[in-house]
Amino acid sequence: MSDLKGSTADEIGHAAAFRGGDGAPDPGFVAEVETAIAAHDDAGLAGLVEGLHEADQASLLEALYHDSRPKLIELLGTRFDFAALTEVEDSVRDDILDELDTETVVEGVRELESDDAVYILEHLDEAEQAEILDALPALDRAQLQKSLDYKEGSAARLMQTHLIAVPPFWTVGQVVDHLAETPDLPDSFFEVFVVDPGYHLLGNVFLDKLLRAMRSVPIERLMNADRRRIRASDEQDDVARLFQRYNLVSAPVVDEAGRLIGVVTIDDIVDVIQDEADDDIKALGGVKAGEELSDSVWATTRNRFGWLFVNLLTAFLASSVLGLFEDELGKMVALAVLAPIVASQGGNAATQTMTVAVRALATRELGPANAVRVILRETGAGLLNGLAFGWITGLVATLWFHDWNIGVVIALAMTVNLIAGALGGILIPLGLERFRTDPAVSSGVFVTTITDVVGFFAFLGIATVWFHLN
Repeated sequence: MSDLKGSTADEIGHAAAFRGGDGAPDPGFVAEVETAIAAHDDAGLAGLVEGLHEADQASLLEALYHDSRPKLIELLGTRFDFAALTEVEDSVRDDILDELDTETVVEGVRELESDDAVYILEHLDEAEQAEILDALPALDRAQLQKSLDYKEGSAARLMQTHLIAVPPFWTVGQVVDHLAETPDLPDSFFEVFVVDPGYHLLGNVFLDKLLRAMRSVPIERLMNADRRRIRASDEQDDVARLFQRYNLVSAPVVDEAGRLIGVVTIDDIVDVIQDEADDDIKALGGVKAGEELSDSVWATTRNRFGWLFVNLLTAFLASSVLGLFEDELGKMVALAVLAPIVASQGGNAATQTMTVAVRALATRELGPANAVRVILRETGAGLLNGLAFGWITGLVATLWFHDWNIGVVIALAMTVNLIAGALGGILIPLGLERFRTDPAVSSGVFVTTITDVVGFFAFLGIATVWFHLN
C-alpha cells in the first residue's frame, strides 16, 4: 500500500542512488546493503536505507537474499519504515514476519496507519494475530480488532480509523485552531467530517473550502450533506468503482447505524484496482490468484497443475472428435494438415471476445440490460471475421493443395468456427457469472474446448459431406 506523503529532498537523493537505469534496485546499491548487513554495520546501513521511500524499501527487501531481509529490519530497528511490508509480495512478507520476534512486529505495527496495520495482520494466522494484538495498547487493539472482525475484502479492511471529526456548531476558527493545536493528526487528510453527538455522519468540509471561509462561519453552513459514503461491509471492488465513477480522493466509512468509523483514501483504492487487475489477468491464463515471482518451484507447480490437468482432459475430448473421422483423415492428408488451423483461429477469436466480456463483467459494464445487444454485436463480428478469414484461408488452401474443394470446405468451417468462438466467448462468461462463478477463472478452458471441438467437427464434418456429394 502506498502512502500520500510527498517526497523529501533526502528521499529523492537516496532514490537516485537506489534505482538502476531501468528503475529496478541498482545491483551495486544492493551489494552495499548486503555488505553492511553481513558486517552488522547498523549505522552504515541506516545511512543507505533510512531515507528511502517505503516503496523503495520494499523493492530492496525483495532484491536481498532471503536471510538478509529480517536482519535488515532488526539492524535498523525503529528507523525501518514498517509500511514497506505492505508493498512487498505476500510470500516475502510472510517469510519476514516468521523470522521477526513478536516485540519487533508489535513496535512496527504501532507506528502504522490503521489500514496498513490491518493489511499486515490479516495475512497472519489467528494465533499470531492474537499474540501481536495482545501486546498492543488497549485502544489500538480495539480499533484494529474491530476492522479485523469484518470479512476480508470489505471496506472496513481498507479504511483508516484515524480521522478528524467535529460538531456542526463549531466555527471555522475553532476547527482551524483544533487542527493547529492537536498533535496526533492523521499523516495526510483532505477533509474534516461533521458528526452529531452520537457520531452519526452529517457531512464533510474539504480543506480548501475550510481555509477560504471566514473564521466566524459555523461549520454546518459549509458542510456538504450529500457526501458519498461507504458502508463498512461493502466489497472493496464496489468501493473502487465508486471512487472511479465519482473521481473521489477519499470517502467516509459508516457502520450499519450510520456512525462514522473510518475513511478510505485513494492510495488504498489504487492498490485494490491493481490487485483486482492482477488476479483477473492471472486467472485468464489459468494461474492461481496470488502467485508471485518469489514463489518456490514446488508452489508454482502446484498452483498451475489443476488447470493444466483440466486442459489435458479437454484436449482428449477435442482429439476424440478427430477419431470420428479417422477414415477421411487417412484418405486425405490435407484434412489433417488444415484441421488445426481452423481450431486455432477459432480459439484466438474466442479469446478476444472472452477477454472483453470478462473485463466488462468485472467493471459492471456488461449486465442483463445490455447483454442481448453485446451478444448480437459479438456474433456479427464473428460472422464478418469468419467470412473474411474463410475467404483468405480458402484461397491459400486452394493454391497450396491445387484443389478448390479443399478451399470451399475450410472457408465454410472457418466461418462456422469463428461464429462459434464469438458466441462461446460471450455466453460462457455470462453463464458462469449467472451461476456466481468467477468467469475470469473458468472461462478459458471451456471456450478453448468449444472452439476445438466445433472447429474439428465443422471442418471434418463439412469435408465428409462435401466430398461424398462430389
